[in-house]
Amino acid sequence: MALVLDLLNRDPRPNVGNPKAGGPGVSEPPRHPEKQKRPENPILRKPDWIRVKAPGSPKWAETQKIVKENKLVTVCEEAGCPNMGECWEKKHATFMIMGDTCTRACAFCNVKTGVPQALDVLEPAKVAQAVAKLGLEHVVITSVDRDDLKDGGAEHFAQVIRAIRKASPATTIEILTPDFLRKPGALEVVVAAKPDVFNHNLETVPGKYLTVRPGARYFHSLRLLQRVKELDPTIFTKSGIMVGLGEERNEILQLMDDLRSADVDFITIGQYLAPSRKHHAVIRFVTPEEFKGFESIAYVKGFLMVSSTPLTRSSHHAGEDFAQLRAARAAKTG
Repeated sequence: MALVLDLLNRDPRPNVGNPKAGGPGVSEPPRHPEKQKRPENPILRKPDWIRVKAPGSPKWAETQKIVKENKLVTVCEEAGCPNMGECWEKKHATFMIMGDTCTRACAFCNVKTGVPQALDVLEPAKVAQAVAKLGLEHVVITSVDRDDLKDGGAEHFAQVIRAIRKASPATTIEILTPDFLRKPGALEVVVAAKPDVFNHNLETVPGKYLTVRPGARYFHSLRLLQRVKELDPTIFTKSGIMVGLGEERNEILQLMDDLRSADVDFITIGQYLAPSRKHHAVIRFVTPEEFKGFESIAYVKGFLMVSSTPLTRSSHHAGEDFAQLRAARAAKTG
């Protein structure tokens, strides 16, 4: 799941520094104009196992300072990712490239929808500089969907990967990409840049796509992951889903089989949390015991790595998970 905060023009005063808002006294345009006329959904009370400590430690502030100084967008803040405090205290941040505005309008996502601005040609260098300053051993790079670009932003992804490699040769790189739907040749460009981990989230079971992820196609996303392994078998592949959207248990198990048929190495399963009453409702909170059951089943099905907890997110513990993933492959291949 991608949740972003635009740190480019942040100011504590309402609308100051936001050229789109028209200055003080003028309301900002809605982040999700397509959701304005939707009925409000009830917000279920979060169970105790969802609650986490609020961020605010000195190390958290240091991470925030580095992000702001480099005028970057992260995938951690605006909708209050439950793991932000833990991750930023460890100087772990997931960078979101290609702006803060998405061309899709997924029902679960809090990323702003609209017409994106032109790509920042200096962004690859800015991201690489931030990675070096943070001293990251493992970095995760994600993006908004950019259907407006001929290649969906594939070359920009590749430039970011190459810039990080040059500035921090020892840093391992994980990317969480859009689906590059109807962008022929785009995937090949990204894979050629040789990220260590290629992550593309299925997000939900196929039966929920029309209501949850209407701009995407389940079997296209599945084929994208399969194609990565065909192009470069050394790259680890990863995908994640949310639960609590009304899916059935058997649908989750079938999705696991689909991912294994695409030779995906790593699956993440986490609880869906609605960003607002206008977003898709949380149908239920899945218990920790159920998550543990999904983990056991996924390992039996052959995944090298599984993260299945209520607070699991695509980038949570990404560095530690990558080390275990690499060790699991080494043990399997002998």
